[in-house]
This record gives sequence, C-alpha cells and structure tokens, in this order.
Amino acid sequence: MTSFLQDLLIFIGFSIIIVPLLQKAGFGSVLGYLIVGILVGPFGLKFISASENVSHISEFGVVFLLFMIGLEIQPRKLWSMRKHLIQLGGLQVLACTLIFFLIGMALGLSAPAAAVIGFAFSLSSTAFAVQSLTEKNVFNTEYGRASFSILLMQDLLAIPALALIPMMATVKIDSGHVPAANGWLGLLIIVALVGVSRYLIRPAFRLIANMRSRDLFTAVTLFIVLGVAALMQAVGLSAALGTFIAGVLLADSEYRNELEANLEPFKALLLGLFFIAVGMGVDLGLILHRPVLVIGLTVGYVLLKTAIIYFVGRAFKLNHNNSKLMSVTISQGGEFAFVILAMALQLALVTSEILNILTFVITASMGLSPVLSLLIERYTRFCEDAPPPMYDVIDGEKQDVIIAGFGRFGQIFARILRAQGIPFVAIDHDADQIELVRRFGNKVYYGDASRQDILEAAGAATAKYLILAIDDVELSVKAAALAKEHFPNLKIFARARNRGHVYDLKALGVTEIKRETFDSSVYFTRDLLVDMGFKKELADRIVEKFIVHDEIMLEKQFEVRNDSPSMLSVSQQGVEQLAQVLREESLKSNI
Repeated sequence: MTSFLQDLLIFIGFSIIIVPLLQKAGFGSVLGYLIVGILVGPFGLKFISASENVSHISEFGVVFLLFMIGLEIQPRKLWSMRKHLIQLGGLQVLACTLIFFLIGMALGLSAPAAAVIGFAFSLSSTAFAVQSLTEKNVFNTEYGRASFSILLMQDLLAIPALALIPMMATVKIDSGHVPAANGWLGLLIIVALVGVSRYLIRPAFRLIANMRSRDLFTAVTLFIVLGVAALMQAVGLSAALGTFIAGVLLADSEYRNELEANLEPFKALLLGLFFIAVGMGVDLGLILHRPVLVIGLTVGYVLLKTAIIYFVGRAFKLNHNNSKLMSVTISQGGEFAFVILAMALQLALVTSEILNILTFVITASMGLSPVLSLLIERYTRFCEDAPPPMYDVIDGEKQDVIIAGFGRFGQIFARILRAQGIPFVAIDHDADQIELVRRFGNKVYYGDASRQDILEAAGAATAKYLILAIDDVELSVKAAALAKEHFPNLKIFARARNRGHVYDLKALGVTEIKRETFDSSVYFTRDLLVDMGFKKELADRIVEKFIVHDEIMLEKQFEVRNDSPSMLSVSQQGVEQLAQVLREESLKSNI
C-alpha cells in the first residue's frame, strides 16, 4: 500500500506541473501525460519501476476509456451518421490497413502479424483528436464532423477486432489457450446482455433512482461495468470488449445522463492514468541504440497515414482544406492500438522486440501530431497563395435588428421581417452557408457574432434586438454572454437546441428563448390526435396544457440543474403530474 501511494503521489505531482505547461503551449493534456509517464518510468528517471503497478493502471484506464466511449454511442446517433461512418470511416480503415499490411509483408512479417499490425496502425487516438477538435472549437465544422465519424468507425471496428484476433491466432497456436469456440460463446453473451439490459438493468436503475442515492447509483454502475468485463474475460475474450458493450447498453437507457454526470469527474483522471502508463512503457533506449530505425518509422508512419487520410477525404469529395485538416487531426496512432498489439504479443504474433518498437512509434506519433498540426497551421497562414478567409467589413449598417446565424432558423425571421419592410443586419460564421444564401439574393455578412468587434460593426450599440439563431451551442452562449455584458440595450430572442442550452441562456439572463423543434413537434402532435379521432377543441386544450406544464417544469429544472438527484426527482414528479393533468382533461370531454 505504501508503494502504491508513493507511485500515486509521483503521478499526480508530475502531472500538475507538466500537463498545464503542455496545455498552455497548445499541445493538449494527452501529450503531457505521455511525457509524465516517460519521465517517471523505468526508461526515464526511474522513479517508478514496478511493472505490476503499470499493468494495473493501464488496464483500469482502458476499461473506463472504452466504457465512456460506449456510453456516448447511441443507436440513433449511429444511424444519423451512417453515410460518413460506413463510407468515409470504412474507407479510411480499409485503405490504411491494406497499405500497412503490404508494408508489413514486404518487411518479412507473417500474414496474420502484418494484418494485425496494419489494422492497429490504421487506428487514431479518439481522446487525442476529440480533445484537439474541442479546444480549437471546430468540432461542428465539416472536417470536424468527418474526423469524428472516422474516429467513431475506428472504435466500432476495433471492438469486434478484439474478439476476432484471438480466432486468427488459433491457426498458429497449438496449445489451445484461445479456442475459436470462445468467440461464439462471447457473441451469445452479448446477445443475452441485450435482453438483460432491458429487463433487468433498467428496472434495477429505476428502483435505485427512486431511492435517491447517488453513491448507490454509481456503485451499481461500476459493478455492472466490471462484472460484464469479467464475464467476457472468463470466456477467453477481451475485458475491453465487455466494457464497451456495457457502455453501449447503458447509453440507450433513460438514465444515461445521470450515469455521465456521476462518472464524468473520473473520466479525465482515468484517461490520464492510462496515457501515463503508456508513456512508462516507452523504451527510450531504442533512440540510443536504433535512432535511425525508430525515428524513421515514426516520421514515415505519421506522414504516410496523413497522406492516405487526405486522399480518402478527397475521394469522399471533401475539399482540399478540409481533407488536409482532417488528415492532420487524426494522423496519430490510437489508444486501441496498444490493446491490440499487447494481445498480439500474448498470442505470439509479434515478439517483445517488435512490440517495443511499435509501441514507441505509436506513442511518438501522438507527440508528433500536435507539432505537425502547428506547422500546417503556420504554413497555411504564411505560405499558401490563398490565405484564410477574412470576415466581411460591415460598414454603414445600423439597423434595429441583428440576426446572428442565418441557417434555417434565422432565415425565417429574415423572410418575415423583409416582407414587413423591417431592415436588419444578418451575420453568419459559416462561409459555405453565406455563399449559398447569397445566391438567392440575401444580404448576409460573414462574421462571428461571438466577437465584440463584429457585433459593434453590426451596430449592436444602437440596435434594439439581437436574434440569436446560432446553431453551435457554445458559440450561442458565448455571443449571449458578450451581448449581455457589452450591449445591455439589446433584447435577445434566442434559439435553443435543447433544455441544457435553455439553462445556459437563462443563467445569463436571457428571457426570450425558443427551443428549435418544440413548437413544431407539439402542434404536429395535436394534428396526430385529431387524426386519431380526438375533437379539435380537446386536442387544442391538451396541447396548451402540455405547453404550460412544460414551461413550469423548465423553470423548476433550471433551479436544480446542478443537483442531479434533485433534477431526477423533479423530472419524475413532472411526468406524474403531466399524466394526471392530461388524463383529467380527457375525462372532462368523456373520451
């Protein structure tokens, strides 16, 4: 225990010094954790040399990493992204795997070993890339969405790969430690878990939620996650596969948000521990003994993978800039690769020497990725003939109404105002959208409404109304906060994507808020009731009662938005009250 506490103190101590420095320099926290692992590990300063501790930390980090990834993947989300997932993501994995497989065969590896290594090298770091996209605030751009689709497809393909790789190795292993029958048993367990999640796990969570015990809720969640992982491991398959399955099953539960709220504080720490463990496994001696080989492989891997992804993007009809940015964003190796390569070593597909070299290449690629990204940004800024587009100059436009965001929501405002002869200034930060709406004769400026200088140029100091129709939630909240602080004369009419967005806007003092699909959904439901035989007067009253009740619930939930148990309690009470109100309304009409 004393040794474990000392190791933990060393991890935390180095992390709180190095990680913030790397973040401030623009390289992100993941690279910081990798460097911490390298420094404190057996190949660095040797503060920690016990491989047993490293193994435990790495396994714990992978388990929770996969669980959190699974928790964020819902069937509906997968379906909406099916084109990018299957075509773009599938093409990237296939192209990279095939090219790296051929290279492996040319270097003298066996076909199974080359296939496993080729697939491992096709994967990118979800944690690393998503963090980069989020920090740069480009997650909702075209290349950001394309990058995430590829990352998601890689994660989805990596899971069955964890089950299939042992089956591949049965041809080469005579001891029978990994029988192919276990794979079929694992599939049967997965099918059984689907039923268990619906008829056992969900009722169990419902019972625990009624007890209003957050500690018990979290404990049961951890028990299910680790229990499923242990079950999969018991039949000879990867515990990571079971953990991911557990996350996906819980992602489709009505308690998904509660699970995320309870486990989110652990996520960053566990990812940090995982990458520290990865860094500790990097053999720095390889640089001293075989510098040309390991450095050449690392640089060659990153450049080749970047080129492959770029051409995949172009084949999918992404423009040059988006393909370039996407290829740089996901050019590094991935955390799943460490799991797959470790399995390859256990199955004798690769030697420990090859594993050390491959681990170094993947880890170093994570460190090289932000450097490459920085170089590309500087090249784009200073060397290319076509510099980044500049925002339009808004000169002489002083109107009472400013529309920030000219997508499908903002254009409705514009059409009605124009029909009434009311002038306005429209701003949008999406260059492609600007080009499209201008073709139809709309006068829209290219600008970012979350910047003070843009709002000032649009006449915010003298305008009366700000129509906040920005699609991006983060930019919308940022623009609202800016307007409230610097332009109190503006009355804000804000579009909100969901209830969470409403809470953020209300916290800033915005009072005129409409959820983008709420009215259309409610009144379309009224039409359904009428078509089902309800009298129109009754359907109207039901809808009006629902709207009033929902507005009341919105206020109550806003007051307890930071208290998950209270939020859950208020929501459950609201469901019961709504059912009672609507039931009484129906009884009044003898239906």
